[in-house]
Amino acid sequence: MASWCVRAVRQSYSFVASPALTRGSPRLLCMATQQKNGHRSEEEAEKPEPSPTEKTLMEEKTQLEDQLKDMTEKYKRALADTENLRTRTQKMIEDAKLYGIQSFCKDLLEVADILEKATESVPKEEVTSQNPHLKNLYDGLVMTEVQIQKVFTKHGLIKLNPDGQKFDPYEHEALFHAPVEGKEPGTVAVVTKVGYKLHGRTLRPALVGVAKAL
Repeated sequence: MASWCVRAVRQSYSFVASPALTRGSPRLLCMATQQKNGHRSEEEAEKPEPSPTEKTLMEEKTQLEDQLKDMTEKYKRALADTENLRTRTQKMIEDAKLYGIQSFCKDLLEVADILEKATESVPKEEVTSQNPHLKNLYDGLVMTEVQIQKVFTKHGLIKLNPDGQKFDPYEHEALFHAPVEGKEPGTVAVVTKVGYKLHGRTLRPALVGVAKAL
């Protein structure tokens, strides 16, 4: 009985390990795969087409998605435009705060010019204790001029006296060009009226004469 069992096991092993059976396995697998794919194709072919109601719902879904995309883009553009408008409005408010006194400052510049001319016209040799009335008047004019320049500086109004500086068309207005000994060409040789800048913006250009080559 034991010997018969051993022979049966050996025959079974030989059948499983047979080369013919091994070579045939890929073909069997390929056939099985084709049968499986064919079964799937049949299932897909048997799948019913969507009904008119389903088609309508799909079209409505596509339209709604397109509308949502369009509304999202419009919303983003509206946000960007609103932010740009807010930035421009804020800039206009800041400029109004800085330059709102521009007209008032221009009017005061004439007063400052008169004070400067008055102090320059007084002969310095006559401003002595022997002439107390003239000395007191001169000292008062000088103090007034100093005070008004302090007020100008407090509000961002700065005097431009570009004597000897390089000519800048954004800050200076050339009245004439003339050869001046000891001055480099293109520099300011004479300042006939000082200029002013308000918070970095030229309020009144300085009136100057520019040196040119000899």
